[in-house]
Amino acid sequence: MLKLRVVTALVLVGLLVGALWLGRTAFVLAIGVLFAGAVFEWMRLAGLMRAACVGVAVAVVSVLLLLEFTGRTPAGAALTLVCAGAVAIWLTLLAVLVRASLQPIRVGSPVLFALGITLLPAAWLALMALHQRGAVVLLSALAVVWVADIAAYFAGRAFGRRKLAPRISPGKTWAGVGGAIAGVLGVALVAHVWLPRAPLLSNALFDQSALLAPVLLVVLVALSIVGDLFESLMKRQSGMKDSSQLLPGHGGVLDRIDALLPVLPAAVLLLRWMR
Repeated sequence: MLKLRVVTALVLVGLLVGALWLGRTAFVLAIGVLFAGAVFEWMRLAGLMRAACVGVAVAVVSVLLLLEFTGRTPAGAALTLVCAGAVAIWLTLLAVLVRASLQPIRVGSPVLFALGITLLPAAWLALMALHQRGAVVLLSALAVVWVADIAAYFAGRAFGRRKLAPRISPGKTWAGVGGAIAGVLGVALVAHVWLPRAPLLSNALFDQSALLAPVLLVVLVALSIVGDLFESLMKRQSGMKDSSQLLPGHGGVLDRIDALLPVLPAAVLLLRWMR
């Protein structure tokens, strides 16, 4: 299973790098396909019928593409407001997760629907804003989640004993959380020492404040865990193991980008704060 996960991940990274190399239009279209799958899977987890899931996915992505190609994508203060609203919602969902870890709760289908058509477009807009800052900036923001995910996996397997939220996701442990934080901080510090002038998100944070940067990186890791756990909550209450079987060894698109959904708008807020 690990080998299959690695091969699939390498293919996905290769496709992403290829889309970045081909330019903005190719990148937008590739991400459009990805997000269509994510919206479809979110709506399935929300309990909508398959035809309705397809309709919502097409409608949401069509609007996002229309905004992009007509130059009407939110920017400046409007983008900041969108990202701040998304982060505020994710922080509210943290409270939901804390309660769900203590006693069974059920998030209603209308609420999940509303969250899907709000949080997924916000992540899209944040992703496009990061892309405008350059491929390296974008990849460095994505890498925060990738490094956290990899480090959490191996730390959890090696040292995982105490469960993080067994009612929501029995496989996640506090050791995994510690590994994710240590991995992200370690990679960020090494990058800052060896590539101090590289336009990385972590470098920008350290340049802004060497004391505050580790705290903000931990916050990003925490947000990635919130995104992951909330999707796990949706899957648990819908009785599904994965959001789909589209990606071998990984499940669905949403299973791969759930942790990115809260981190992308947060990264945009941080970069705008550091301007």
